[in-house]
Amino acid sequence: MSVSTKAPPVDDVHELKSLGQGAVAYPKTVSPELLETFPNAFPGRRYTVTFHTSEFTSLCPKTGQPDFGTITIRYVPDARCIESKSLKLYLFSYRNEGVFMETLTNRILDDLTAACAPLEMEVTGDFAARGGITISVTADYRRP
Repeated sequence: MSVSTKAPPVDDVHELKSLGQGAVAYPKTVSPELLETFPNAFPGRRYTVTFHTSEFTSLCPKTGQPDFGTITIRYVPDARCIESKSLKLYLFSYRNEGVFMETLTNRILDDLTAACAPLEMEVTGDFAARGGITISVTADYRRP
């Protein structure tokens, strides 16, 4: 077995604005501009990144009542990766947004694929029971 003498990759963080900042100002409206990315240190390797949050909230667009859910994001990066703190701020910005679960799951997918141009991505929203019915929505993207 040969030992690699190649230097390990170094993560490029010079473009990141949210990470490492002290106080967090949570946004009042949904904005894809909150999403930050960084260069993938392994662009030639196929691997999967998974984000999972069980603290997602939004509002019913008709009644204004809160909807609670879990969002899971799985993607295979290409040249760019999603920075997790900016993702958290983006997802938390939905807390005042009146939107159906089907719409928000697809919006999240669209915003994330626009931000990082992955090879593949899947966004699943599992929402708490409302009127005795749970809703699970999965939207996916595969680069043609």
